[in-house]
Amino acid sequence: MSDLKDRFLSLDTFRGLDVALMILVNSLGSSNTYSPLLHAQWHGFTLTDLVFPTFLFVVGNAMSFSQPRYEAQGTSSFLKKVFKRTFIIFLLGYLMYWFPFVGINEAGEWFLKPISETRIFGVLQRIALCYLFASLVIHYFKIQGALIFSVIALVLYRVLLQIFGDLTLEGNAVLKLDAWLIGEKHMYTGDGIPFDPEGLLSTLPAIVNVIAGYAAGLFLQRSGKNYETIAKLMMIGAAMLLMAAWWDLMFPINKKLWTSSYVLHTVGLDLMILSVLVFIIEIAQRNKWTYFFEVFGKNTLFIYLLSEVFVILMWTFSVGDQSLYRWIYQYVFQSWAGEYNGSVLFALWVMLTCWGVGYWMDKKKIYVKV
Repeated sequence: MSDLKDRFLSLDTFRGLDVALMILVNSLGSSNTYSPLLHAQWHGFTLTDLVFPTFLFVVGNAMSFSQPRYEAQGTSSFLKKVFKRTFIIFLLGYLMYWFPFVGINEAGEWFLKPISETRIFGVLQRIALCYLFASLVIHYFKIQGALIFSVIALVLYRVLLQIFGDLTLEGNAVLKLDAWLIGEKHMYTGDGIPFDPEGLLSTLPAIVNVIAGYAAGLFLQRSGKNYETIAKLMMIGAAMLLMAAWWDLMFPINKKLWTSSYVLHTVGLDLMILSVLVFIIEIAQRNKWTYFFEVFGKNTLFIYLLSEVFVILMWTFSVGDQSLYRWIYQYVFQSWAGEYNGSVLFALWVMLTCWGVGYWMDKKKIYVKV
């Protein structure tokens, strides 16, 4: 989301760690695998549920370096850049869900997938919208106003969910708004019914993850690489976790609804993880291991898209009567490693393949930016 100059190595490593984990959990050979690598079915929390909000958090980190430079060029130039980035990222997300644009019917004939049934919201779309609104809030209300906005957004979201529905999969307000606004054919159906975990209404609390990342990045720049900085980040993170645990009693932590307690929980964890990385990499100077993750961090958007397209293509093409994805998993990994380990090894293979492309791009000094 921004160039690498003068960035904390710990922030780049944090982003790379998250991208690596994102590819891993999105590319499992089978859903019959270790539970931390799967999302919580509804209420609850797993390691996998930390991946997406952390991505938003590191988007905010990057913004804390890039946004002041863009703002210095004037409001018109700043707004043009923000809206351009938003449009491109949203469009890439939409095209990714439509890809490969064609399918095969029961007669074995290829056909063009109709736009009328293409999913509209999704991961990149949420990133685009959160980036847009966080940028505007921070630009017009500064960081103090953005933090006040964050509190109002989390409380308001709880009120909206309570007034216009319940906290079940079938009756929540997120589903109701999306069904009314875009229609069920444009929604995710992986949970058995049309319901989008990246729906429009639940984007409101997700903006707070970006603002929190911006605030953390700004704090690091102003406070510097020292023990006091990481101690304060750790204490704020611990306070967030305590507030999340308290709110969870009334408003359960839920990734698919992106509940306010979920936001506090993930921001708290991100602050504590970032504190540890700052200590290890910036203060203790233990950074010989970071390059692997820097590769992911230098071409974040491209590598994420590559991983998704790679997986989609493996599902699209067949070997005999099954997809290439299932064939490779079954005969290359599951056959000797078993279902659980084979599923993880398959995902590691996908992740390392994408890393190899990123490594080649880094050596060639090729960096794809939006």
